[in-house]
Amino acid sequence: MKKRTRQRAVIPGGVRVVAIGGGTGLSMLLRGLKHFVARRGHESERHPIGDLAAIVTVTDDGGSSGRLRREYRILPPGDIRNCMVALSQDEALLGRLFQYRFHAGRGLRGHSFGNLFLTALSHVTGDFAEAVRVSGEVLAIRGRIFPATVENVSLEAVMTNGKIVLGETRIAKSGSKIRRLSLRPRHVRPLAEVLESIRQANLILIGPGSLYTSILPNLLVSGVAEAIEKSSATRVYVANLMTQPGETDGFSLADHVRVIHDHTRRKLIDWVVASNQRVSPEVARRYSRRGAEPVRVDISELQRLGVRCLLDNLLEEHGVVRHDSARLSQLLIEEFVERRPPAN
Repeated sequence: MKKRTRQRAVIPGGVRVVAIGGGTGLSMLLRGLKHFVARRGHESERHPIGDLAAIVTVTDDGGSSGRLRREYRILPPGDIRNCMVALSQDEALLGRLFQYRFHAGRGLRGHSFGNLFLTALSHVTGDFAEAVRVSGEVLAIRGRIFPATVENVSLEAVMTNGKIVLGETRIAKSGSKIRRLSLRPRHVRPLAEVLESIRQANLILIGPGSLYTSILPNLLVSGVAEAIEKSSATRVYVANLMTQPGETDGFSLADHVRVIHDHTRRKLIDWVVASNQRVSPEVARRYSRRGAEPVRVDISELQRLGVRCLLDNLLEEHGVVRHDSARLSQLLIEEFVERRPPAN
C-alpha cells in the first residue's frame, strides 16, 4: 500500500474550523464556508478561516456508492464527492463533471463520474484517503476532506420493537424508531488527521444532516467523541430544519442533542444554531404528507441540557426546505469567529 503524504494545514492567522457530518447537509455548509477560507497561494489575504477540515461519514451502502462499495471493496465515495464539489473553486465546470451521472450503459448507469474517479484513484494509489487528497487537488478545493475512518464499517440499529437492522439503507427504510445505533465492527480507528484536526480546532461544527445516518456514524468512531469533548474549541450543532421520517419522527431540537450525548456518553455541544423562520403552510402540508414536520426549538429544554441557543432566519424555500447556505455561514462567522474569538 502506498504511503500517504499527510495534508498540512496552512493557518495564516485565521481560525481552524472542523465540520462534521455527511449527506447534503455537510456539503451545503461547506459551500457557504469556503468563501471565508484563504485561497491556496493567497495566504496574505485577510480571511477569517485559516483552515477548514471536513470529516465525512463513510457508512452509505445505497445507490452508486453502495454498488461501488460491494463490487470494488472501497469506501462509499458519494458524500465525499459532494463535499469536494462544494469546496471546489470551479463548481461550474469541474464540479459539474464530478457530479455528472451516467443515465445509460451496462454497468455505468446510475454512477456519477466523481464516484468512478475516486474508485479508480483509490486502486491506483492503494489508499482511499490518498485518493481523496489527490482529488481535492484536482478540484482545487478550499479546505481538506477526511473520511472519518478508512475501515470498512456499517451501521447497526436496535429498533424500539427490538428488531436489529443492519445497513444504512435498511435502517432508513425500516419504518420503526431507532432505540440504539452502533457501528459494526464496534471499534474502528479514525484517521490520525481526523483527531489532529479536532485537537487543533477553534470551532467545531456538527451537522446539519440526518441524525442517525450522517451525524452519529462520525461520532461513534473510536476516539472522535472523546477528542471533541476534550477540545477547547467552541462546539456548535447546526439544527435540521425538518424531522426525518423513520429517524427523528416527532423529535424536538433538544431530543436531537440528547441522542448525541446519550450515544457518545459525553457532552459535546455548547451551542445550537437553528432557524426561527416559519415554513410556509403549503410546503409544510407537503412535508406533512410524507411524515415530516419542522423541528421544534424548545429553548427551555436546551437550557436544562446546558446548551445555548442562537436563532436566525436561515430558511430557504424553493418548493423544498433548505438552509440558506450563505446566511448560515455568515452567521457562524459573525457569532463564533468575529464576535467570540477563540481563546486558544
